[in-house]
Amino acid sequence: MSTLKGRIALVTGASQGIGRACALELARHGASVALAARNVDKLAEVAAEIAAAGGTAHGFALDVASEESIKACAKAVTEHFGKVEILVNNAGITRDILALRMKRKDWDDVLMTNLTGAFLMTQAVMSSMVKNRWGRIINITSVVGETGQAGQSNYAASKAGLIGLTKSLARELGSRTITVNAVAPGYIETAMTAILTDEQKTAMTQHIPLGRVGSDSDIAHAVAFLASDAAAYITGHTLDVNGGMHMA
Repeated sequence: MSTLKGRIALVTGASQGIGRACALELARHGASVALAARNVDKLAEVAAEIAAAGGTAHGFALDVASEESIKACAKAVTEHFGKVEILVNNAGITRDILALRMKRKDWDDVLMTNLTGAFLMTQAVMSSMVKNRWGRIINITSVVGETGQAGQSNYAASKAGLIGLTKSLARELGSRTITVNAVAPGYIETAMTAILTDEQKTAMTQHIPLGRVGSDSDIAHAVAFLASDAAAYITGHTLDVNGGMHMA
C-alpha cells in the first residue's frame, strides 16, 4: 500500500506501544517517518524495523516536557526531511492517584507532557503545513478524556484538553487544507496498561461490548486513515477506538 507515498510524518512517543505501531503503519502506507522519543536506542530499533520492510525512518531525541527539546527536535526533523506534513501527537505519561492526595508536581508533569507538549510540538511544525497548504494533525487522546476516571484527574484533564485543542485548531487551520483530528483509545494492551492487576483488567473487559481489549495496531489503523486523502473531509473529529466501551 502506498496511500501516503511521498508524505513526511512525525510521530512522538514512537519508541514503543501505540507510537511505534503508528510509525510502522504510516511507513507501511508509504510515508517517510520521523521517530521521536527520549529513548534513542529504541527508536533505532523501530527505524531498522521500518527499513527492513522497505520503508524510510529516522530517529530524533525528544522530551515533550521540554520546550527547548521540542524546538530542537522540530528543527532537526525539518532539516533532515525538509518538512513535516503529518504530525501524530502520541507521547504521554500517567501519574495516577486520587485528587485528594495528588501532588502539584503530579498534576503539572502530566499536563505539561500530554497537553502542553502536544500544543508546542504542533506549533513548532505547523508553519510548513500552512506554507504548503496541506497537513494532517492527529492527537492521541483517551476514552477517559470523555468519561473521566477516578484516580486520573490529571490524565483525564490532559486528554480532555487535547480534544478541545483538536477542535480549536481544526477551525483555525481548515482554510489551509489542514485537518486536525483526535483518536481516543479505550482499553489498549500496552506497557502503560500492563501495570493493571488481573482483577482490574477483567473488570474493564466486562464493559467492552466487543469483549476484548484493543491492540496498538487498532489505533494505528485509525491514525493511518485520518492521515490519508480518504479522510480529507474529516476535521475536528474525535474517533473513538474502544470496542464500544464508551458510546457518546
